[in-house]
Amino acid sequence: MTTTSIIVLIVACILCIGLGIGVGIFVVSRKNNQSKTSAARILENAYAEAKTAKKEALLEAKEEIHALKERCDAEIAERYAEISKSENRLIIKEETLARKEEGIDKKVESLDLAMKEVKEKEESLNQANEKISRELERVAGYTREEAKNHLIELFTEQAKHDCASKIRQIEEEATESAEKKAREIVTLAVQKCVTNIAQEITVTVVPLPNEELKGRIIGREGRNIRAIENATGVDLIIDDTPEAVVLSGFDPVRREIARVALEKLILDGRIHPAKIEELVEKAQKDVESTIKEAGENAVYEAGIIGIHPEIIKVLGRLKYRTSYGQNALKHSLEVCHLAGLIAGELGANVKIAKIGGLLHDLGKALDHEQEGTHVSIGVELAKKYKETPEVIHCIEAHHGDVPFNSLEAVIVQTADAISSSRPGARRELLDAYIKRLENLENIAKSFKGVDKAYAIQAGREIRIMFKPEEINDETMVFLAKDIARKIENELQYPGQIKVNVIRETRASDVAK
Repeated sequence: MTTTSIIVLIVACILCIGLGIGVGIFVVSRKNNQSKTSAARILENAYAEAKTAKKEALLEAKEEIHALKERCDAEIAERYAEISKSENRLIIKEETLARKEEGIDKKVESLDLAMKEVKEKEESLNQANEKISRELERVAGYTREEAKNHLIELFTEQAKHDCASKIRQIEEEATESAEKKAREIVTLAVQKCVTNIAQEITVTVVPLPNEELKGRIIGREGRNIRAIENATGVDLIIDDTPEAVVLSGFDPVRREIARVALEKLILDGRIHPAKIEELVEKAQKDVESTIKEAGENAVYEAGIIGIHPEIIKVLGRLKYRTSYGQNALKHSLEVCHLAGLIAGELGANVKIAKIGGLLHDLGKALDHEQEGTHVSIGVELAKKYKETPEVIHCIEAHHGDVPFNSLEAVIVQTADAISSSRPGARRELLDAYIKRLENLENIAKSFKGVDKAYAIQAGREIRIMFKPEEINDETMVFLAKDIARKIENELQYPGQIKVNVIRETRASDVAK
């Protein structure tokens, strides 16, 4: 039992004694008729019981206090033993740390000595380096600054060499991949756009059913032929060609009107000035209707909507217009289809590319009647009939007259070059062709160090041989670029011209 429980037991005993006294008093007060002997006996019993309980409680309390003291003494002894062990461990650790501290001090002292030795050696090495540098300067005849500049020059030359090699490698890789992709796009576009090669000339031949009609067409004293020429503005050539009359004129629309009128005259059989004027007027209306229909068919074939009717009418006139022997309307349709296919492959605006391709040569329909180039005439027409700025720019830039500011304009220019440079698409005068090749070779020969220059592949490639003792391999990369830039600035040509620069060193000997 704890001290508290003992105290509680004593208090309980006292309460019991008090309670017994109270009960006794109460009993005495309640039972006055009982005898004093019974009351005294009860009180004595109560006192005896209280004393007995008190003694028992005190004994139990003493026993509990004794047991508690023994336990406390045991716990104190155990705690004291643990504290002694901890003190011993701390003493051991302190001794170990002291030994380590002594070791660290010794290592610090040795490191200080080593640092001192290193500094001394470093000073001696610096002095030796100074001596070596002075000796090298004396032997080489260069100061340190001069040697540094010399090394910089050597490294600069090496860097230029490496740079030129890297540029050539990158250009070869980029050119290879770009050419491969371009060939794929152009090949796909050309495969999907199969257009017949249509060539026309500046004369039209009208067949005759018999030779007798030649005399009737000429008429008495040539009045019929003069009436036809005056009404149509076309020259009639009647020569020894069997059963044929040749119509000659720079305006293809006039030639077409003359052809239709002459065919109508031949069918009618009544050939005289009055009938000529009547049939020429009808032929003019028929040709105008044909022109309008040709423009509408071209727009329909191109799959384009929203073009102004007046532009469609002018576009139809290209049916009777040729450029280097190539029919202008069919060329415009071909450029339209090519531009649309290329724009689709490159993710550009297909509609703008197709409209720009269809209308890029619109001015050729009127360049016989108005001042200015076909580009400026086409731009004015497009602006007059409210075409979009993107389409106008495609027309304006398709010959490189203005810088390109849209991908669609570049596509139209490329499609125009593809259509124009196809084998057989155009005829070029021999003298102009030879002159262009001569100019190409002369541009290449104007550069220093050129030994020979040959234009090959019908002017699509220029092959240049340099003198190996005057030009090195690194300089060739930059010379090829300079020659290409000069060709672009000074020559006009369809498609592209490949510049091949060759430098080779040959050694020979004689076996005796």
